[in-house]
Amino acid sequence: MQKDTDYLNLLFDISELADLVTGSSDLESFLELAVDLVARHFKAPVCSIYLYNEKSNRLTLKATKGLKPEAVNKIHMKPGEGLVGRSFETLSIVREGNASQNPGFKYFKEAGEDPYNSFLCVPIKRGVERIGVLVVQHRDLNYFEMSDERAIWTVVSQLAGSIENARLLMEVPQTREDMEMSAPLGFIKGSAASGGYALGKSVVLDEPHKSILYDPMAKEDEFTKTDFIHAVEKTIQELKDLQKGFAERLPESASLIFTAHFMILKDKNFIGKMGELIDNGLNPVDAVRKIAAKYMAVFSASPHAYMREKAQDVEDLAVRILSHFSSRDQGNACEKGSIAIARQVFPSDILKYVSAGVKGIILASGGVTSHVTILARSLQIPLIIAEESGLLNLPGNTDILMDGDLGNIYINPDQKTVKLFETKAGAEKEAHSASMENTTWTRDKERVVLMANINLLSEVPLARTLKAEGIGLYRTEFPFLIRSTFPSEAEQYIIYKKLFDEMAPLPVMIRTLDAGGEKALAYSDSPKEANPELGLRSIRFSLKHRDIFEFQIRAMLRAAAGKKEIRIIFPLISSIDEFLEAKQVVYDCMDDLSKEELEFNRDVSLGMMVELPSVLATIDEFAREADFFSIGTNDFIQYLLAADRSNKMVADHYIPCHPAVNRGIAKIEEAAEAHHIEVSVCGEMAHEKDYIPFLLGVGIRTLSVDPQFLPMVQKTVMGLDMAVARQYAAQMLAQTTVKGARSVLDAFKNSLDRKSG
Repeated sequence: MQKDTDYLNLLFDISELADLVTGSSDLESFLELAVDLVARHFKAPVCSIYLYNEKSNRLTLKATKGLKPEAVNKIHMKPGEGLVGRSFETLSIVREGNASQNPGFKYFKEAGEDPYNSFLCVPIKRGVERIGVLVVQHRDLNYFEMSDERAIWTVVSQLAGSIENARLLMEVPQTREDMEMSAPLGFIKGSAASGGYALGKSVVLDEPHKSILYDPMAKEDEFTKTDFIHAVEKTIQELKDLQKGFAERLPESASLIFTAHFMILKDKNFIGKMGELIDNGLNPVDAVRKIAAKYMAVFSASPHAYMREKAQDVEDLAVRILSHFSSRDQGNACEKGSIAIARQVFPSDILKYVSAGVKGIILASGGVTSHVTILARSLQIPLIIAEESGLLNLPGNTDILMDGDLGNIYINPDQKTVKLFETKAGAEKEAHSASMENTTWTRDKERVVLMANINLLSEVPLARTLKAEGIGLYRTEFPFLIRSTFPSEAEQYIIYKKLFDEMAPLPVMIRTLDAGGEKALAYSDSPKEANPELGLRSIRFSLKHRDIFEFQIRAMLRAAAGKKEIRIIFPLISSIDEFLEAKQVVYDCMDDLSKEELEFNRDVSLGMMVELPSVLATIDEFAREADFFSIGTNDFIQYLLAADRSNKMVADHYIPCHPAVNRGIAKIEEAAEAHHIEVSVCGEMAHEKDYIPFLLGVGIRTLSVDPQFLPMVQKTVMGLDMAVARQYAAQMLAQTTVKGARSVLDAFKNSLDRKSG
């Protein structure tokens, strides 16, 4: 039969699209009109729309023309399931001439689709957002052709925006049926991001707990302008108290976390406009909602990421004000002792959760940036990343046990499991509190220096208690990451001086800003990069923004006045030219400070992180220019092997015992020794039992690790014989294959186990 092909050049006209939106009485009728319109244009007896619900991770039939109406909301498929699920998962068109004969076809008796043989479906998406799938079906075999695929792409591209809005609105009031359809959860295997054990009640933070912005309040018509003024005053005091609490626990956060909130409160077009609306007769609660909605809409529409984030600040502020209208306390969504479950977490969120007393955090999104992980570790709060959207549907106050060391999550654990972990946690606490020797020696009395990696000033007391012999790496990123603008020289000076004072007279190695990549500063508004890890980051960012760099260097030099053993480290150095340019910035700052007659330290040492393969070829020249080396093994391995360890698809290629890694580390140490400069290792290899013997065997004598690893690392070092370590390192360096290196490593581990046994 010859098809009428007029529709193949189809572009819905404006009137048809307008009728879809204006002619529908509700969201359901909008979708019904949409499938009817597509079916008519395609002259197809069946057209259906399946929408994706991220929380339940399933596609649901939401509208159909031609299938049984009672099938709507009753047919569900997961991504990849059936032809519809395959189209959604692969983001590709699926065209079948005889669909029921395809092994991937999923039959639903309740749909009544037996007579329809030809099948054509296309994923509905908008940008990177997956929305659902549109399907057309026909009785005739092999009815749809390649030209139909082009036409259906056009159809979907025109409808995608409207369908997306319908889906989002339909998902807001999640039904009880949706909750019941969610897969039961018991044990979930996630990825460990920050170790530790935690048992508590669940709090799902992605649920609409801010409904006070939209739902009526009891007796809200009775509120007056006086109530509004009192609510604002209470909000201001609440923010001040929270800020004070943050400043006491985390000095880096002082005056940073709620800066945006205070500035919004000062805006006469925010609080002032609310007051004007109230004076003109509008209910105070509605006045707050109206102005907040206006600001949120303006910020959300901005093309700049840092501006869009301010919409969250406005929302948070409005919720706090509204909560203070009544006697109920808004408090914090996270109760003390709870386990917070969220889709996404920012550094400032971590601080808020810790302030509220949460025991652990679970991310259900499957991804997290390294600075969030480091912050969680620094605050000693377990953090697990779990690619399980069902966690977001978990009822509140569900018992959860977290094993942050292995990434295991237990939902409603039995008493036997809880007891097992309580015993394990007690043993680990006892081991961490074990006394350490003041200095570290191998079994045959060779000296090894153990230093601490510090992310926050709150970690300094633990480092001192565990007798760290100095700070081998102080990361300066967090004052930059947790605020809405670059910290001033004065603000940085306070932080660095406190660090130097508390660690004196021990040495401190302080790294300049390592921004960019996954530690992007939203407020810097740098253009989005296709590959940020190879982009404008670390020392490149600092040299590009010299004013920011100079503020930091000046703060370091001034804070170091009168102190000894202060060392400044430049990250991600790739050339001699870059290193010399960074050094010159320091010398220029010294000259400026001298002219300004300000106290500073002229005797600081200047060194570099060794992280890039380009450095290896000229390592001797670097050793002549630098006062010291610090090997950042995490980036060194990543760049040397071109393997992102956070990418599961290539994680197996991130191999610390790779022959190239082994020889690279040995070459760095040889150059340092030849030029009489110190070399330390501050990456994760420094606290891993499998790699410590090799590091010592090639001549490394300074290891810097997160404070909690110090007891274990000291015990490992004190159990080693250096002659044996050197022999083992020589064997590793002789290997040319990964297989060979792993074989040597395993044999060495087994020999140590036999000796200890």
